[in-house]
Amino acid sequence: MKEIEVIITREQNRERLDKLLLPVEADWSRTQIQNLMKQELILVNGEAVKSNYKASEGDVITIKIPDPEVYDIEAEDLQLEIVYEDADVAVINKPKGMVVHPAPGHLTGTLVNGLMHQIKDLSGINGIMRPGIVHRIDKDTSGLLMVAKNDKAHQSLVDQLVAKSVTRKYTALVHGHIAHDKGTVDAPIGRDTRDRQSMNVVDKGKHAVTHFEVRERFGAYTLVECRLETGRTHQIRVHMKFIGHPLVGDPKYGQKKTMDIGGQALHAGVLGFIHPSSGEYLEFEVPLPEPFEQLLSELKKN
Repeated sequence: MKEIEVIITREQNRERLDKLLLPVEADWSRTQIQNLMKQELILVNGEAVKSNYKASEGDVITIKIPDPEVYDIEAEDLQLEIVYEDADVAVINKPKGMVVHPAPGHLTGTLVNGLMHQIKDLSGINGIMRPGIVHRIDKDTSGLLMVAKNDKAHQSLVDQLVAKSVTRKYTALVHGHIAHDKGTVDAPIGRDTRDRQSMNVVDKGKHAVTHFEVRERFGAYTLVECRLETGRTHQIRVHMKFIGHPLVGDPKYGQKKTMDIGGQALHAGVLGFIHPSSGEYLEFEVPLPEPFEQLLSELKKN
């Protein structure tokens, strides 16, 4: 169990403790902090307090963070679509609705469960919960992912992501009529200060750039191709919302009145990278899933 000690400063005086402790761990939410307080794993001057406690200058906050649970991840026959595979890498066409790797609440039915059944060797750099996983796409985003089969290949692919040399193109249906044919969104992305479970454009966020090009217009909707220069969490969803064109069907960043299509209309259709061993540039493309194509057909009719 990890233990952290925080001493309250004059500037933090009278702030609610559950809000004040958010920056201590990057992925914490206020609910998680409140749960730790209920379990008496967060103490103020050695004593348990309620979640609405307001800190005083000089308070000593002791935080005990439980060790993460270790899970047995089982191989499952999920009949993943393997677009390409060799001794070093594989490229998978992930279906919409599938989580990439196991986590509490999603221990089965993930891409990793399927990979463990269909692919003999997977890299171990990311640990037992994320074997082979180099990058992710959201649960309700469909499309291409590259998978590493050994640690050397894994590091090569990660280095390419850092160098921004990987080609990643997405098709997205957004709300509104985009008048100009192409554009670039260059706006930093970080945790939303009002909702720790969401991302937003924030001044102190990480550098994020999305290039987009209009493919077709349907009156109140626009079909765009987005090319990622960086790969921040929910980047396309956040950036398109930022410019006033949120993704259709997006439950987190979309309009209140949007189509109920089981999640955002977003598909990772093109993926290109340099092969870790041969040095050859490989590029793969998969068509839109049938429901996405059907949605576009309906829009054309109307």
